[in-house]
Amino acid sequence: MLRRLVLMSAASLAVLGAAAPAALAEGGGLPLPLLAGPDKLTITVADSGNPAADGTFELECGTRTAEGTHPRAKGACDRLKELADEGRDPFAPVAEGTMCTMQHGGPATAHITGTWHGKDVDARFSRGDGCEIARWDALKPVLPMARS
Repeated sequence: MLRRLVLMSAASLAVLGAAAPAALAEGGGLPLPLLAGPDKLTITVADSGNPAADGTFELECGTRTAEGTHPRAKGACDRLKELADEGRDPFAPVAEGTMCTMQHGGPATAHITGTWHGKDVDARFSRGDGCEIARWDALKPVLPMARS
Protein backbone atom coordinates (compact mmCIF):
# COMPACT_ATOMS: atom_id res chain seq x y z
CA MET A 1 0.00 0.00 0.00
CA LEU A 2 2.76 2.41 0.94
CA ARG A 3 4.73 1.51 -2.18
CA ARG A 4 1.68 2.23 -4.36
CA LEU A 5 1.20 5.64 -2.69
CA VAL A 6 4.86 6.55 -3.26
CA LEU A 7 4.71 5.50 -6.91
CA MET A 8 1.48 7.46 -7.52
CA SER A 9 2.96 10.56 -5.89
CA ALA A 10 6.12 10.31 -7.99
CA ALA A 11 4.09 9.86 -11.19
CA SER A 12 1.93 12.89 -10.36
CA LEU A 13 4.98 15.04 -9.76
CA ALA A 14 6.53 13.89 -13.02
CA VAL A 15 3.39 14.81 -15.00
CA LEU A 16 3.15 18.21 -13.35
CA GLY A 17 6.85 18.86 -13.91
CA ALA A 18 6.54 18.05 -17.60
CA ALA A 19 3.37 20.11 -18.11
CA ALA A 20 4.78 23.37 -16.78
CA PRO A 21 7.54 23.88 -19.40
CA ALA A 22 5.14 22.78 -22.16
CA ALA A 23 2.58 25.37 -21.09
CA LEU A 24 5.21 28.09 -21.03
CA ALA A 25 6.58 27.05 -24.45
CA GLU A 26 3.11 27.35 -26.00
CA GLY A 27 2.92 30.98 -24.91
CA GLY A 28 0.65 30.20 -22.03
CA GLY A 29 1.54 31.02 -18.51
CA LEU A 30 1.18 29.39 -15.20
CA PRO A 31 -1.37 31.07 -12.98
CA LEU A 32 0.30 33.01 -10.22
CA PRO A 33 -1.39 33.64 -6.88
CA LEU A 34 -2.82 37.11 -6.59
CA LEU A 35 -0.71 39.19 -4.26
CA ALA A 36 -2.59 41.71 -2.18
CA GLY A 37 -1.09 45.15 -2.03
CA PRO A 38 -0.21 46.86 1.19
CA ASP A 39 -2.89 47.42 3.79
CA LYS A 40 -4.04 51.05 3.66
CA LEU A 41 -6.21 52.50 6.39
CA THR A 42 -7.58 55.91 7.29
CA ILE A 43 -8.14 56.26 11.02
CA THR A 44 -10.21 59.13 12.43
CA VAL A 45 -10.22 59.56 16.21
CA ALA A 46 -12.30 62.07 18.19
CA ASP A 47 -12.70 62.94 21.87
CA SER A 48 -9.94 60.60 23.09
CA GLY A 49 -8.95 63.01 25.87
CA ASN A 50 -5.58 63.48 24.21
CA PRO A 51 -5.61 66.30 21.63
CA ALA A 52 -2.47 64.92 19.93
CA ALA A 53 -4.25 61.60 19.34
CA ASP A 54 -7.40 63.14 17.85
CA GLY A 55 -7.56 63.68 14.11
CA THR A 56 -7.31 61.74 10.88
CA PHE A 57 -4.27 59.60 10.21
CA GLU A 58 -3.15 57.45 7.30
CA LEU A 59 -1.57 54.06 7.93
CA GLU A 60 0.05 51.84 5.31
CA CYS A 61 1.38 48.45 6.32
CA GLY A 62 3.47 46.60 3.76
CA THR A 63 5.31 43.34 4.16
CA ARG A 64 8.34 45.11 5.59
CA THR A 65 7.25 48.72 5.95
CA ALA A 66 5.01 50.89 8.08
CA GLU A 67 4.25 54.32 6.67
CA GLY A 68 1.80 57.18 6.88
CA THR A 69 0.88 59.97 9.22
CA HIS A 70 -0.13 57.66 12.07
CA PRO A 71 1.95 58.69 15.13
CA ARG A 72 2.86 55.05 15.92
CA ALA A 73 2.83 53.51 12.43
CA LYS A 74 5.27 50.67 13.13
CA GLY A 75 3.58 49.63 16.36
CA ALA A 76 0.15 49.84 14.72
CA CYS A 77 1.24 47.67 11.77
CA ASP A 78 2.91 45.21 14.15
CA ARG A 79 -0.33 44.92 16.14
CA LEU A 80 -2.41 44.34 13.01
CA LYS A 81 0.05 41.64 11.89
CA GLU A 82 -0.12 40.02 15.32
CA LEU A 83 -3.92 39.90 15.18
CA ALA A 84 -3.82 38.48 11.65
CA ASP A 85 -1.34 35.81 12.73
CA GLU A 86 -3.82 34.84 15.47
CA GLY A 87 -6.58 34.58 12.87
CA ARG A 88 -8.52 37.49 14.36
CA ASP A 89 -10.38 40.21 12.47
CA PRO A 90 -9.57 43.41 14.37
CA PHE A 91 -12.38 45.29 12.64
CA ALA A 92 -15.22 42.87 13.40
CA PRO A 93 -18.05 44.36 15.42
CA VAL A 94 -19.12 42.94 18.76
CA ALA A 95 -21.15 39.83 18.02
CA GLU A 96 -24.89 40.33 18.20
CA GLY A 97 -26.36 39.09 21.48
CA THR A 98 -23.07 39.44 23.41
CA MET A 99 -23.57 40.32 27.06
CA CYS A 100 -21.54 43.46 27.87
CA THR A 101 -20.89 45.21 31.14
CA MET A 102 -22.71 48.47 31.66
CA GLN A 103 -19.75 50.79 32.03
CA HIS A 104 -18.78 53.91 30.18
CA GLY A 105 -15.20 54.33 29.02
CA GLY A 106 -15.52 57.93 27.88
CA PRO A 107 -16.67 59.77 24.77
CA ALA A 108 -13.87 58.62 22.44
CA THR A 109 -14.89 57.43 18.98
CA ALA A 110 -12.96 56.16 15.99
CA HIS A 111 -13.77 55.34 12.39
CA ILE A 112 -11.43 53.16 10.32
CA THR A 113 -11.81 52.79 6.56
CA GLY A 114 -9.62 51.36 3.83
CA THR A 115 -8.37 47.89 2.97
CA TRP A 116 -6.85 45.18 5.13
CA HIS A 117 -5.76 41.82 3.73
CA GLY A 118 -7.54 42.64 0.47
CA LYS A 119 -10.88 43.30 2.16
CA ASP A 120 -12.72 46.59 2.52
CA VAL A 121 -12.82 48.01 6.04
CA ASP A 122 -15.47 50.36 7.41
CA ALA A 123 -15.44 49.96 11.18
CA ARG A 124 -16.61 52.22 13.99
CA PHE A 125 -15.33 52.10 17.55
CA SER A 126 -16.51 53.66 20.80
CA ARG A 127 -16.04 53.12 24.50
CA GLY A 128 -19.74 52.95 25.36
CA ASP A 129 -19.77 49.59 27.18
CA GLY A 130 -17.41 46.87 28.37
CA CYS A 131 -17.37 45.05 25.03
CA GLU A 132 -16.60 48.20 23.06
CA ILE A 133 -13.87 49.19 25.55
CA ALA A 134 -12.27 45.74 25.16
CA ARG A 135 -12.54 46.00 21.36
CA TRP A 136 -10.84 49.42 21.43
CA ASP A 137 -8.13 48.28 23.82
CA ALA A 138 -7.37 45.19 21.70
CA LEU A 139 -6.51 47.51 18.81
CA LYS A 140 -3.95 49.66 20.65
CA PRO A 141 -1.73 51.28 19.31
CA VAL A 142 -3.79 51.44 16.09
CA LEU A 143 -6.22 53.34 18.30
CA PRO A 144 -4.78 55.60 21.00
CA MET A 145 -5.05 55.37 24.75
CA ALA A 146 -8.30 57.06 25.67
CA ARG A 147 -9.19 58.85 28.88
CA SER A 148 -12.64 58.42 30.35
